[in-house]
Amino acid sequence: MLNVLPGSEKNAYNDLKSFAGVKDVYHVFGEFDFVVIVELETLRELNDIVDKIRESPNVTATQTIVGAEL
Repeated sequence: MLNVLPGSEKNAYNDLKSFAGVKDVYHVFGEFDFVVIVELETLRELNDIVDKIRESPNVTATQTIVGAEL
């Protein structure tokens, strides 16, 4: 989940969709601006993509949640 600079939602959306491993990007309302679903093989890959997303000039905050299978 992440927040972006006000007014940069379209640019942020397009940037997020361009990352390898990003499966879906949802623009949401509330505490966060986007929910980004990624599908990767390793935690190292997750760490790498989170680092890249955080480097984006439009991103102001992130929160990572790792899902588990039932």
